[in-house]
Order: sequence, then C-alpha cells, then structure tokens
Amino acid sequence: MKNKIRNELAVCGFATVKKLEKNHFEKISRLYFTAEVAPLFGGLCKKLAKNKGIYNQVEAKDLEKLCGSVHHQGVVAMINAPEIQQIDTEIIEDWIANNKNAVLLDKIGNANNFGAIVRSAAFFGIENIIIPLDESQSSITTSSYRVAEGGMEYVNIYSVRSISRLLEALKDKMTRVATSLNATKNVSDIKSMNSDKPILVILGNEENGVSETTLQNCDEKIIIPFKSKNSNQTESNVDSLNVAQAASIIFYELTK
Repeated sequence: MKNKIRNELAVCGFATVKKLEKNHFEKISRLYFTAEVAPLFGGLCKKLAKNKGIYNQVEAKDLEKLCGSVHHQGVVAMINAPEIQQIDTEIIEDWIANNKNAVLLDKIGNANNFGAIVRSAAFFGIENIIIPLDESQSSITTSSYRVAEGGMEYVNIYSVRSISRLLEALKDKMTRVATSLNATKNVSDIKSMNSDKPILVILGNEENGVSETTLQNCDEKIIIPFKSKNSNQTESNVDSLNVAQAASIIFYELTK
C-alpha cells in the first residue's frame, strides 16, 4: 500500500522487515509494531533513533490501516516508494560481459505471483528482473514485497517500454528462452542452450502465457514435462502450473 502524499511504500511481514533491517535499514523512515513483537525490534529502533527515524508501538488495527492488509505479522516499515530504473544499453552490456542471466515478465498481473517469482530468483541467485511499463503488469507493492519474504533486497528490478524492441536488441547477445505449452524442448535442456551467452528467461502471464509476438522473438522454447492422465493421452491432469511455481523449476534447472 502506498502513501501518495508522502510517496511511501508500506513494507510488512516479520521476515520481510527483518531482511530490510539487515540489508538496508537506512531505507526505513518510520516503523510501527505491536507489543507482541516489540522486543524483537529493539535493535532496529536504536538504529532509527540515530538516524532520526520514527518508531511507535501501536495496535494491530492501526497496522492494517497502514499497509492495507491483515497479513502484517505485527510490524510495518515505511520506506520511500522505490523508483524502478529503466533498462538501458549499459546495464545489458554488463550482463553480457559478466554472463549474468535475467528474467523478463510478460505482464504478470498478480502481485503475489510477482513477489513469489522475486523470492525464487533471490533464492537461486538470479539478480535481474525486467518488467514492462504496462498497467497489466504487477510492480513493487506492499503485497509483492511481503510475499517476496526479503527477496526484494537481493534483486534488481528494471522496467522496459517495449518487450518486442528489447528482445530485438538482445538478439545474438543473450539466449532468449520462453515457456510454451507447444515447446518440444524440456526445461532440463535450458542449461545447455548456447552456454557461451547469458540466458534471458521469459515468463508469461497467468491467463495466456507468453504472447505470440514475444514467442516470435525468442531463440528457444521450453516446457515443464507433466504427468498425463493416462498412457494414451497427452493432456495434463491440470492445465498448467502457477507461473511462480514454474519459475522456481526453471530457475533451479538454470542454476543447478
């Protein structure tokens, strides 16, 4: 939840705020917590006092108003609303020079899915995620920050105006790999795809997957194999995995 007047973002959840304290406590301008968790944030309060930050013990209902959620776990930290840097040539050249893999989200609309993808990327050491400047794409919100469980502190989020132009610019520079139900290559093949180049993993949205236009600009397409209903059918028991679940499998195969 954003405070538009102060241009702040509410960060909630015990593990999330603890990771924020560990990595970037200086981002926190205000801290609010319930009596139950107060003893666990004494160190952070001291740090905030030195930085002239504000901290207060409040009721749970006050935390719900601050973050717009009942899932605050007794603590809310207010930070300046993050500014997402637009991807540019210099950043891409660094990825290529240092063989850094990246992830491109093709309009992932659910904040929880976005947060879960960030968490998985941080877990597997994938530092760079690109999101389109599109209303249908979830961005850094209170919900995505909480679901990421501290992962936001370990990844770089970049924006791009046109997915098609980005993919065209990356041709022959990064291996562009998309998920597709029509793919013939297994997700386990991803590690060996043009190993001399970093890989850009493209994940599609919850309803339609990766768009056809985006698929046309990809070098490879992969599928996560499923267990069929019976030996005579090629259909899965369910239509597909949740995009965040699929992301975890792909990141594992990419980095194992």
